[in-house]
Amino acid sequence: MLKKFALLATVAALFVACSSEQAETMQENATNAAENAATEAEAAATNAAEAVEGAVENAGEAVENAAGEVKEAAEEVKEAAH
Repeated sequence: MLKKFALLATVAALFVACSSEQAETMQENATNAAENAATEAEAAATNAAEAVEGAVENAGEAVENAAGEVKEAAEEVKEAAH
């Protein structure tokens, strides 16, 4: 009877040991996945910020070009009126 109990205790100890290793591995995997997701989110945010910055610059240039064309057209109208 004592041998059966010792065998049962050994099997239970192995089961607990294996289970805790799996839990630790799962925790490590989850931590790594969260860190990777955070890194990817940061990279995406940086890319989005750069895209917005570029779009703002392009819009500014377009406004400046349009203002220049309006000034030129206004000067042409003034010259034609005289």
